[in-house]
Amino acid sequence: MKIIKRNGAEATFDIEKIVLAITKANLACEEKVRMTPLQIQRIAQSVSISCEEMGRSPSVEEIQDLVEKAIMAHGAFEVAKQYITYRYTRSLLRQSNTTDGRILSLIECNNEEVKQENANKNPTVNAVQRDYMAGEVSKDITARILLPQEIVAAHEAGIIHFHDSDYYAQHMHNCDLVNLEDMLQNGTVISGTLIEKPHSFSTACNIATQIIAQVASNQYGGQSISLTHLAPFVQISRERIRKTVEKELAIYGVAPDEQSITKVVEQRLRDEVARGVQTIQYQVVTLMTTNGQAPFITVFMYLNEARNEQEKKDLAMIIEETLRQRYEGVKNEKGVWITPAFPKLIYVLEEDNIREGTPYWYLTRLAAQVTAKRMVPDYISEKKMLELKVDRNGQGHCYTCMGCRSFLTPYVDENGKPKYYGRFNQGVVTINLVDVALSSGRDAVKFWEIFDQRLELCHQALMCRHNRLKGTLSDAAPILWQYGALARLKKGEPIDKLLYGGYSTISLGYAGLYECVKYMTGHSHTDPDAKPFALQVMQHMNDACKSWKAQHNIDFSLYGTPLESTTYKFAKCLQNRFGMVPGITDKSYITNSYHVHVSEQIDAFTKLAFESEFQQLSPGGAISYVEVPNMQQNIDAVLEVMQFIYDNIMYAELNTKSDYCQECGFDGEIEIREDDGKLIWVCPQCGNTDQSKMNVARRTCGYIGTQYWNQGRTQEIKDRVLHL
Repeated sequence: MKIIKRNGAEATFDIEKIVLAITKANLACEEKVRMTPLQIQRIAQSVSISCEEMGRSPSVEEIQDLVEKAIMAHGAFEVAKQYITYRYTRSLLRQSNTTDGRILSLIECNNEEVKQENANKNPTVNAVQRDYMAGEVSKDITARILLPQEIVAAHEAGIIHFHDSDYYAQHMHNCDLVNLEDMLQNGTVISGTLIEKPHSFSTACNIATQIIAQVASNQYGGQSISLTHLAPFVQISRERIRKTVEKELAIYGVAPDEQSITKVVEQRLRDEVARGVQTIQYQVVTLMTTNGQAPFITVFMYLNEARNEQEKKDLAMIIEETLRQRYEGVKNEKGVWITPAFPKLIYVLEEDNIREGTPYWYLTRLAAQVTAKRMVPDYISEKKMLELKVDRNGQGHCYTCMGCRSFLTPYVDENGKPKYYGRFNQGVVTINLVDVALSSGRDAVKFWEIFDQRLELCHQALMCRHNRLKGTLSDAAPILWQYGALARLKKGEPIDKLLYGGYSTISLGYAGLYECVKYMTGHSHTDPDAKPFALQVMQHMNDACKSWKAQHNIDFSLYGTPLESTTYKFAKCLQNRFGMVPGITDKSYITNSYHVHVSEQIDAFTKLAFESEFQQLSPGGAISYVEVPNMQQNIDAVLEVMQFIYDNIMYAELNTKSDYCQECGFDGEIEIREDDGKLIWVCPQCGNTDQSKMNVARRTCGYIGTQYWNQGRTQEIKDRVLHL
């Protein structure tokens, strides 16, 4: 069995250290109140058993908590007092150098918690270490100076989660919907260099990747761009290529018919589109931003966003090439084609592509093939989105999320026109619904009282995020605030006007609805008797957001938190506060947002239909998924699920597996097995357990991860059942 030390490093569990610590406390007491060596041994053994029952690696603090409780359970209160005093004294000594210890362990690559914090960051790389080092300093300053201690205490106890505190010291925000159209059509500035409107599709793609990298380095969340903003440059390249072809023909005195000229032009144009798409694909995968990872970028593919029929056809050409290249994948260091994590792709299902016989059905079928092989694209239903995203003019709109799931609220500018590109999210604070339920002890009155107290705590924390951005000058991130990605403010101008009136959003996240409902009602929220309570909880959070919006003129919005690493943190905190509650806290993870529990037996269509009601109540962002086996030989079934998504739910995805073992060439599902109390990844063909010699891609919580996960998330992945 392994333990996690205070600096995040992993070590082997040693029962003798527990015996030694209790013995020291015992000897500090008067002889008449001391325990016997046998009692000490029994306490140590009971602590060992409790640690094993956790099913994960306990932290030193958790072990010491268990020791305290066990000593008191034996009635040795004087010994417990000495033990607690010793812990407190040591804690005071550590407070001055905890951050130093975590940074040093990080540099030496033995900080297990940080290693598995982000499934798309490699913690052995210098750039990632530098970002994590800065993050540790920011967390320390944030906890000691910048945040109210009530919020810090609630965050550390897992009552709420104050997201991205490693970036809070700087005046940075969460995620963006990049106005690529403005930047390409009207020019931009990158690193002090003026970038004018490009004169070809390939150049536009190259500039787009530079914009992506710059934006990623100036905020900490996801960003999205639309391929529609690249489509006008296809026509520019077509006209340029036609002139070139006509010149070449004139040189050789050849006069072919118009049809032949068009055929040559279109072939060369397709070649250029392929090169441009490849630039985006490979640049995004190989670029490393200042936070030490590839840009977290989502590429939006929406045919009805085109402004005329020719642009729509050109957009379809770009989408087709994007899908074909993603189907192929990228080569790993062994030269084998594998599934990349980014860019994340979103394909919009709409009336002219959803059924066989519609003009763009061929793209939808290709998308289904890519999904079966590479897990992307994800799917937005234009039909459902137009129903749900309605602005104050009564108009429905279809647009992309900002990264993996964070959606903007509908917005109409001062001219009465809808606006989505160029907007952003200020930040997220998540409430732990499981803790609310357990704290109430199943008392319904107490539940709602505690719920309101916790929501108010989130409100205060969210206002801290907002106020941290307030007063930020546009000079802090020129690419965002001055050169078109989000705005065109003047130098030295504060960004404050973009923080109010709905231009940007700020998100109340939530986690563990399933466990919350099960504890309070005794049933899963899929049970007809429990579902009304689940919907009531969701509505209560929406009502809170509405109240805060009226109070501050800020668009608070309810957000289904992805919980990548926080799922493990919340689970550990719940076990510390409430012990092992069967079916509630007995796993190393809690359920994402409103999702059906990963182990619950339910078919794909029932799951999507059920979750669609909860997705409507998560206007700030949410995504549903179905877990499927290898579907590459059953594309019709994939298409059936996609058509169901179109009619029933706004935003959903299909999860399959896409792994490769570099040791033996196995191309299938790498398995998760338990070894000495720890979950490890194992090749079923050769038994390889070296993570550096296998490529594993899994949907983490709305996006694909490829750098492995903490023990909580790994257990969640292991527990997933198939829905199809």
